[in-house]
Amino acid sequence: MKPAWWKESVVYQVYWRSFKDTNGDGIGDLRGVIEKLDYIQSLGVTMVWINPFNESPDKDNGYDVSDYYTVMKKAGTMEDFDQLVVETHARGMKLMMDVVVNHTSNHHPWFIESRSSINNPKRDWYIWQDGREGGPPTNWRSYFNPSSWEFDETTKQYYMHSFAIEQPDLNWANKEMRMEIYSMLRFWLDKGVDGLRLDALALLAKPNSFSDVEDPHDIRYLTHNPGLHEYLQEMNREVFRHYDMMTVGEIAFATPETGPLFVEEERMELNTLFHFEVADEMPEWDMVRYKRIQRQWAEALAGRGFGSQFLNNHDHTRQVSRYGNDKEFREESAKLLATMVHTLPGIPYIYQGEEIGMTGVRYETIGDYKDIAMINRYVEEVGKGKDPAAVFRSLQALSRDNSRTPMQWNMELNAGFGSAEPWIKVNPNYEEINVEQAEKDPNSVLAFYRKLIALRKSNPVMVYGDFTDISEDDPNLYVYVRELEGTEWVVLLNHGEEARTFTFSDSFFGEEALKLKLVLGTYENTLSTWDDEGRSIELRPFEARIYEVIT
Repeated sequence: MKPAWWKESVVYQVYWRSFKDTNGDGIGDLRGVIEKLDYIQSLGVTMVWINPFNESPDKDNGYDVSDYYTVMKKAGTMEDFDQLVVETHARGMKLMMDVVVNHTSNHHPWFIESRSSINNPKRDWYIWQDGREGGPPTNWRSYFNPSSWEFDETTKQYYMHSFAIEQPDLNWANKEMRMEIYSMLRFWLDKGVDGLRLDALALLAKPNSFSDVEDPHDIRYLTHNPGLHEYLQEMNREVFRHYDMMTVGEIAFATPETGPLFVEEERMELNTLFHFEVADEMPEWDMVRYKRIQRQWAEALAGRGFGSQFLNNHDHTRQVSRYGNDKEFREESAKLLATMVHTLPGIPYIYQGEEIGMTGVRYETIGDYKDIAMINRYVEEVGKGKDPAAVFRSLQALSRDNSRTPMQWNMELNAGFGSAEPWIKVNPNYEEINVEQAEKDPNSVLAFYRKLIALRKSNPVMVYGDFTDISEDDPNLYVYVRELEGTEWVVLLNHGEEARTFTFSDSFFGEEALKLKLVLGTYENTLSTWDDEGRSIELRPFEARIYEVIT
């Protein structure tokens, strides 16, 4: 596989509204990101991903854009953005922008025109249909609502929204609309953006017919429809190939069979993608399932394209709470999960606060939550007559607000996030878990992340190495090999609260004596070398080790 700078990236995601508030309004801002760039740089990351900051009514935290060419007042000004680009580049890092191209806000001028009359020139920029038998055109659900259709009184038709009612879907079949989107992308790239995270790409092409489906709750019918790849190839021709940039697509319901079509280098669509076979489809840790997913994707992408590795982001709860142990083994499991994400094939993504082991939160009432998806689901389920307390408890664990609490900088007021009460409550554990505390501890989660990232930047085997899982279906141990041009690393992970032993097979050793030299471990007192006499290694609870094979 050909080397490329973007393949060697380590991406740090900044959910700016929860990162750092500099103007005392309780909401993070772009100047807060600028203020903390030295900290971000100190991690060793190479690219900073900023969630949407375009003008927006903020019904879905910026993913409902009302003006693609401006900066949301809550985030700051265009001058702030320009300075962010300059300051990021001055520190040797690149900047990735999050763009929403499947839908806009219902306050966007395009939609205001589109809904004004059936004959408006922009009517076909969105998806409009007549109702059926006094109701919506189809029985389709949206991600956030029981129906993906909303009736508009002005023209007596329904418009389609795959997400919130306030987020009408764009009609990608309209070439004039597509060309306007491409112009917008070029605008930001010309301002110095180095990468694009493209939201909800799997939904761009709509189904060929507007008809009921057998199971409306299985919303795969909203994705991967005919025409999708043609749109992405056109986007590449019109925009991507003219810039030295990185593209990552959010591809819902991508599988090892369909995923390579988006990133295969000869197809000229995207550089890499997010799939959600873990974050969306694996609600709690399942080692055997996780290993199967990783094997299948590694095999599917080998020699064809590049993938991504993540376990949490702004849409998914904190990885140490969901997939680790956020109590007695919080630091150990945080380090183990980090090791796994950074040593498996693909580009690693770090979500802000992950590097200090921030945890999910449990607010006391539904009124404390801001997540529109959670709130709508709560209203829907309670409306069916279900017990409100039971519904509330069932939704807490996977609420998106688990990952959206303010960044925990120190033990001061509001965890150092800002002087005013934050837009969403701070996690009460900020006095124990914060950056200031972590900086004082040479064995902290933060210190480990810095070592791990430095390791990746100086060892191509972590980026380009072949991948072989040698732990088969062990439900607790994950052991795999990365190999590149004579360099061979073995990664051993014990994902559990008990010590466990891994025994290497005879086929792994071969005829020659084998010695393993420790590259990095999550526990302090780990032997620097190990030979093959016993062929077994005992790993402590949530322990991770990386060895280099010395023959």
